[in-house]
Amino acid sequence: MKVKVPPIKCQGIKTKLVPIIKNIMEWDNEGKWIEPFVGSGVVGFNVLPKQALLSDNNPHIIKFYSAIKAGEITPEKARGFLEENGEKLLSQGADFYYLVRERFNEEGNPLDFLFLNRSCFNGMIRFNGDGKFNVPFGHIPNRFAPAYITKIVNQIAYVQDAIRLNEWEFFCQDFEAALKLAGENDFIYCDPPYIGRHVDYYNSWDNEHEVKLHRILSDTPARFILSTWHSNQHRENLYIDSHWSDFFIVTKEHFYHVGASEENRKPMLEALVTNYKPETVIDESLPVQLKLFERKEEYSVA
Repeated sequence: MKVKVPPIKCQGIKTKLVPIIKNIMEWDNEGKWIEPFVGSGVVGFNVLPKQALLSDNNPHIIKFYSAIKAGEITPEKARGFLEENGEKLLSQGADFYYLVRERFNEEGNPLDFLFLNRSCFNGMIRFNGDGKFNVPFGHIPNRFAPAYITKIVNQIAYVQDAIRLNEWEFFCQDFEAALKLAGENDFIYCDPPYIGRHVDYYNSWDNEHEVKLHRILSDTPARFILSTWHSNQHRENLYIDSHWSDFFIVTKEHFYHVGASEENRKPMLEALVTNYKPETVIDESLPVQLKLFERKEEYSVA
């Protein structure tokens, strides 16, 4: 399947996991899709539920997608903004990037957020303790070439259509507030910051948060899928055994790059935790090896 990529990028975006999530997702689309950590929104924008509650504690992500819903950001407006500011970036370089970053931290314009997200270092979303965006320039002055702008504009157009055709709500709130709204006909997709790994997305994620999330999901009447990490070549996620092993866990290995050399490809085992046993774990069209861990007893379903 071709995965639709949203206009906002972020660390840990689940583009490569979307086909597997859709494959193991057992839901009739009659209730509400709930994402308390919407991030880039890539999963929801590919599932395309009829009803959705999409929330995050990062106000800038919610403000951006809310602006698309309200018609304040359109593909045409985004094109004009990126063309104008892209030309200034090309002529002024890093100085203009940091001018926009300062402007965004003062005013919170969602189009400035898009600009920074697509021109900063490595497409990161990171804020300091005062809530200020602090990612440095990505050192590509010609970032907003015509083809790249068209790509972003097309992504916004896709999101705009998805929001218009469905009943979606966007909220800036804590994950606990979003999850307490779930009913038995709803489906929850959780993609929290990975405990022990990337925890500077908007604010910290620690043991207390992970334990609280486990408690809430243990009691929810809805079905859920939770994304987390299982292990890499150096260490394991200890919370898999201490907390999430009382659920079902589907894993997928993938590689990420550190530097330009092929020898620096590092394997990572991703985990998808569910509170139901997926009946259709294997899809022959997916070029992945999947295993199902059931209460600490591993068996292959290939």
